[in-house]
Amino acid sequence: MEDKKADLIRSLAVLHEGALDKLAGLGEYDLRRPLTGTGSNLLGIVKHLATVQAGYFGETFGRPWPAPMPWTEEDAEINADMFATADESSEETLDLFRDTWAHANETFAATDSTDTGTVPWWPEEVRHPTLLRVLTHMTVETARHVGHLDILRELIDGAAGRYRGDQSVPGDEEIDWPGYVGRVEAAAKTAAARGETT
Repeated sequence: MEDKKADLIRSLAVLHEGALDKLAGLGEYDLRRPLTGTGSNLLGIVKHLATVQAGYFGETFGRPWPAPMPWTEEDAEINADMFATADESSEETLDLFRDTWAHANETFAATDSTDTGTVPWWPEEVRHPTLLRVLTHMTVETARHVGHLDILRELIDGAAGRYRGDQSVPGDEEIDWPGYVGRVEAAAKTAAARGETT
């Protein structure tokens, strides 16, 4: 079980670094600007991840995050954890993400994989998960949002892949991206003309 715990922590650490990498080198506007119809933005997703990280690896295991998070209060604006206000600096938000990760690592060190916590916002029948279960939950949650960050960053400046220099994404010298996109578009139009649905 402890090996599984260590594996999940390592995977989560990689995702954590990937999230930070997706924001590297951008100005304030690009970090914050909404890029989807629901307002998805890079800095807001990292603020959200910092918030849930503080909750799941803090309060759940009796180690509440020591600083106030006004965006989590009952009277906070809906989705307030999904964007940084003009008064919240990008560096503060990134530091919060790093700091909640450090806090999480202290929880990992002090908690065995089979130790249980309490997640008050989960249904009663599953409200007392093990650390292993919470690690699994947060790995899935973080991977989902890092995927969002991947797409948003590509929309901003074309940077693609899990991190800068990711060799799993063909470089411009290896592939004709406009030609490739044209083939994908042609396949979509051909399938649509046949009336295929799922």
